[in-house]
Amino acid sequence: MRRAVRARGAAAITALLALALTGCVPWAGGGAGPHTSTPTGETAPAGLESYYGQQLTWDDCGDGFQCTTAQAPLDYRAPSGDSIELALVRHPATGDRLGSLLVNPGGPGGSGYDLVKDSLDFAVSDKLQEHYDIVGFDPRGVARSTGVACYDPAQMDSYLYDITPGERGSDAWLAARTERATAFADACDSNTGALLDNVDTESAARDLDLLRATLGDSTLNYLGYSYGTYLGATYAGLFPTKAGRLVLDGAIDPAATNLDVNIEQAKGFENALRAYLADCLAGSGCPFDGSVDDAMATVKALLDSVDAAPIRGTDGRMLGGDTLVTAIIYPLYSQSGWPALSEMFDSVLAGSADQALSFADQYNGRDEDGNYADNSTEAFNAVNCMDYAYVSDAATMREQAQQLDAAAPVIGAYFGYGDVTCTTWPYTTRAERGPISAEGSPPIVVVGTTNDPATPYVWAQALASQLDDGRLVTFHGEGHTAYNKSNNCVNDAVDTFLINGTAPTTDPMC
Repeated sequence: MRRAVRARGAAAITALLALALTGCVPWAGGGAGPHTSTPTGETAPAGLESYYGQQLTWDDCGDGFQCTTAQAPLDYRAPSGDSIELALVRHPATGDRLGSLLVNPGGPGGSGYDLVKDSLDFAVSDKLQEHYDIVGFDPRGVARSTGVACYDPAQMDSYLYDITPGERGSDAWLAARTERATAFADACDSNTGALLDNVDTESAARDLDLLRATLGDSTLNYLGYSYGTYLGATYAGLFPTKAGRLVLDGAIDPAATNLDVNIEQAKGFENALRAYLADCLAGSGCPFDGSVDDAMATVKALLDSVDAAPIRGTDGRMLGGDTLVTAIIYPLYSQSGWPALSEMFDSVLAGSADQALSFADQYNGRDEDGNYADNSTEAFNAVNCMDYAYVSDAATMREQAQQLDAAAPVIGAYFGYGDVTCTTWPYTTRAERGPISAEGSPPIVVVGTTNDPATPYVWAQALASQLDDGRLVTFHGEGHTAYNKSNNCVNDAVDTFLINGTAPTTDPMC
């Protein structure tokens, strides 16, 4: 049930590389027992005084980390009503402390808690660990925070992997997709309740301000990857004078429509696929031959083949076109995944579905036993359904599908008809997509990678130009996001800004 490719950011690459990073420096303060954060004591927005004034109690949770839970209003439009929980983990600064640095890995639906707790060295550099309390948090609706809940594992398997009957885009096919989407939406509504109407990014940005105040920081210091850039930009738009040092890596264009997102992502992954094939054909053991165009035609024929006649895996699940596209996309998040992509193509061309299903499972957070590690799929759909506007008539969907196919002739067809997921949603968006200027904010650093497939470079250019004081840092290369995973030029620009407050005056063109 594809709507748009998950802009998973650092979390996706961490999983892809199977990083098991240790070596975290224990907290210099030492000692067991709780630790407390003193809130800023600032004048809080009306009705939010108790939330902004809450004192967080941190418990040691192993390897130098501390964990806590904050309270936030379920609905900022009615703050006196029910509350929700926000889960946080931090690694206290090991040296000269500047304050807190909140980190978001993307998604929407990615767990910042897990990114910081499990992959601290991947999330941020040693320099940032020295000067900041590195704080990972699960946004509302995600993972350990009060979360979106929809399906059990067997139901999720069916939702993600079942083959939709009929010809793609036909009335019968659309009816089946709509029926499946309606059942999913109904389950989310039944199992989540009122939170489902309050998981929009604006509400999450208001949570950020609340967390800033409870952590005792007068301004927000923030590192957002992928979708996390939209969360950070939204924060800056709402609270420009409370913005401290914000870095937005792998940017999303706030003004992009749902169709814009799908077209640019389809083009981005198609370009990344071409780059992989060029590299593959130049080496040895490539499963393709001829020119890049020849290889692209082979991939297209393979997708058409499994779409018409899905391949059965050893566990009984079927590999169709939608799942194969997911399996192709997953290794394209990082150039280091290209050798594994060759192995996957070899296996599918030989008639085996298992490795492709495994890649799709890793993308979807499914383990070998059929369990899902988190609720990232549910949260992804829930947040996006509240953040964008969607079309509901079949004629417009078919017209948009043609645009996607023209923009990306190999994989674009599989990016169409995603609006079905959200046209059946029980709540409608209150968001108005448009440029974010954050007038009055200090400089905001935007990092963009020239061949980023999930958040194409044009979005970083767009966001940097929209912001009243956006500073673009360009990484010329492949893969999704650049900080702490590309080169010293990018790392130095980001670290210098976050530590010294010195933003680049011109794009260093890394």
